[in-house]
Amino acid sequence: MSAQVDQIAASRGVPPHRRERAVLHCGWCGRRIEQGSTGRRRRYCGQSCRQRAYERRLAVQRGGLPEDAVVLSDTELTALQDRLFQLRCAAEDVVTAADDGADAGELRRMALELAETARELERLR
Repeated sequence: MSAQVDQIAASRGVPPHRRERAVLHCGWCGRRIEQGSTGRRRRYCGQSCRQRAYERRLAVQRGGLPEDAVVLSDTELTALQDRLFQLRCAAEDVVTAADDGADAGELRRMALELAETARELERLR
């Protein structure tokens, strides 16, 4: 197992005994990356994402920003804020339903919806 996979898994709180199954995501779009059995681990899902990441690195270097800076357009920031609001509302709905005595099936359905909303939020671009 590569050090990169181990580092990513550790940063996400994956326990050591489960790190072999850690999933890598594209460094640009966040999609899951299928890894081959041999060779270097992929960082991007395709050439277009690789190119966009390269262009972003160049722009950051030219702009004098720190290398770990995250640059979002107004549109991307607004979309991210909307998705965070949806996630918070879904979580509040689960709490309200639990307080109102919803049955286990209803709570499970709502928790699944909450998990799906969070999964969609993981894709920043």
